[in-house]
Amino acid sequence: KEYGGQGLTADHERAFHEEARGFRTPDFGVAGGTTFGICVPTMLRHASPEYLKNHIPKVLAGEELWVQFFPEPGPGPDLAGLTTRAEKDGDRSILNGSKIWSSGAAYADWGMCLARTDWDVPKHRGLTWFAVKMDQPGVEVLPVREINGDGEFCQEFFDNVELTDDDMIGELNQGWTVANTMLVFERGAGRGESTMPRVAGPRQLAPDLVGLARQVGREKDPYVRQLIAKAHITDFATGQLGARIGDHMRTGSANAAGIASYGKLFAGTFLPVRARIGMEIGQGAALTWDEGDLAGMATSLNYLNGRVMSIAGGTNEVQRNGIGERVLGLPREPSFDTDRPFREVVRDAANWTGKTK
Repeated sequence: KEYGGQGLTADHERAFHEEARGFRTPDFGVAGGTTFGICVPTMLRHASPEYLKNHIPKVLAGEELWVQFFPEPGPGPDLAGLTTRAEKDGDRSILNGSKIWSSGAAYADWGMCLARTDWDVPKHRGLTWFAVKMDQPGVEVLPVREINGDGEFCQEFFDNVELTDDDMIGELNQGWTVANTMLVFERGAGRGESTMPRVAGPRQLAPDLVGLARQVGREKDPYVRQLIAKAHITDFATGQLGARIGDHMRTGSANAAGIASYGKLFAGTFLPVRARIGMEIGQGAALTWDEGDLAGMATSLNYLNGRVMSIAGGTNEVQRNGIGERVLGLPREPSFDTDRPFREVVRDAANWTGKTK
């Protein structure tokens, strides 16, 4: 309430969304999702009250959209290995570097940017989050064209962007703690809930696939019926897993990031299979549609987007590592840079020849 909200529960929010489905409401696209689902909840956990009073009311009024400046082209899934830097210069910090895969950045107002602020400590300990205004000098945003023709993902370049301490989100050099909070929200389990649907019992038989089968006249084909049954069973399992993850999160699990990885891994594993089922049912009819026929293009679009969740927000392999190490207690993968000053890690990597003595 102190930042302009209603102060109600997640159940109230869910009820509102259910009642609002039949109405036209503001649609901020993917940037709306990152704003309300990831960035703002993370800020509420870590930003100062003064910072929140300045920004949250503007978000609620629809005046600010936020995105994440997190991954980089170089280190890939090693998020703590980033080299975008914010160097202190008097009472300001100067930001230089590049970020990538920032969903919706081309039409956002602000970005939460993780930068290296200390090169003389191990890589996880010298990181800090900053708020970067998209239209300030030195910020360039370039959409990345995707296989489906969209430009949702973006790459950003920062050239001597001036920041102040007022732009800091969380504490100096404590950015990895903030990042772990953000990852929990990004994987859909940050408020004791899961983004996967809760299902109390059997539900309608994969309506999109049934409709597609009828459209192409294959609803009585035994093979097609088996494909629909397979998708239906896994749809139901999706809901049950989501409910179980939500139950774990509501208990205040200290291992939230590891638990959240189950839902992300399931989506990354199953969505490509479901997309392939749609193509097998629709066959040639799934590849063509009349201009403007959104339902007609859905099967092909789902197929082109089928691998998104196996990559975006952490690959399937990253999720498996997190589950193995954080939940199952398996030994960590060997690492040569965890306890070394990051400056030395970068120097040795630049001088590495691959030769052994």
